[in-house]
Amino acid sequence: MSFRQYLAEQQALADAALERVVPPVSQSPETIHKAMRYSLFAGGKRVRPILCMEACRTVGRRVEGVEIAACTLELIHTYSLIHDDLPALDNDDLRRGRPTNHVVFGEAMAILAGDSLLTLAFQALAQLRSADAATRCALIEELAVAAGTVEGMIAGQVRDIEGEKAEPTAERLDAIHRAKTGALLKGSVRMGAIYGGAMPEELAALDAYGEAIGLAFQIVDDVLDVEQSSEQLGKTAGKDAAQNKITFPAVYGLDASKRMAEEQLTKAHAALEMFGDRAARLRQLADRIVHRDT
Repeated sequence: MSFRQYLAEQQALADAALERVVPPVSQSPETIHKAMRYSLFAGGKRVRPILCMEACRTVGRRVEGVEIAACTLELIHTYSLIHDDLPALDNDDLRRGRPTNHVVFGEAMAILAGDSLLTLAFQALAQLRSADAATRCALIEELAVAAGTVEGMIAGQVRDIEGEKAEPTAERLDAIHRAKTGALLKGSVRMGAIYGGAMPEELAALDAYGEAIGLAFQIVDDVLDVEQSSEQLGKTAGKDAAQNKITFPAVYGLDASKRMAEEQLTKAHAALEMFGDRAARLRQLADRIVHRDT
């Protein structure tokens, strides 16, 4: 199977899991479920669920049902995008090539849609019958930490906002993006490993892989914001510079940023050595993250 076919298959698995978890638009109150699904099924690449599922397969001890655990990462990611686009934060009106949630449904409903996706993620993990209670608790903890205020996604978002008024230094940049973007990507890999019953040394290796691709993802994201158009990105290009965001190109320049992304890719590949051929897809996913153009 080609990598393109593999990605399409994995995206379909993630979408099917989301369909099982998210209430239909016919469920009362209809408006909130319509708003949730509007952003959730807007054409996302499902990078985080795919990383979770593949990390689980790489460990290989238990894989049945992992797609439900994996889809909770997309619920968290989508909630963060809805809130990030709000006027009080990035104030953006374009996401994945279509109007943002608050533009379509209003700010109040967009806030509630994000809140609902966040809440649903933990409900889905708590109700995960394919894993034992200890594993469910570990997954809930992992997701909460990755999305939280202590070196998690929200911590990174807070630092990002505060950084708009601060000098763009390497230290601030690293603190922002290891948390804002990197924590949830690393958490995706760790959740897959935990679900699959990883041994301590396996979890440590996948943790290092997740750390590297998490940082690489944000470096490339910052570069694309400079080099690509809004039409290519499906979101407003040039927003980082317009809002005085601390980014890799702002601190290091474009060429150095691209080299840094390649360095993280090398680290990601090295972290997977112990798995041999079992990690072939994880290597391809790392390559895709660094060499993508959207």
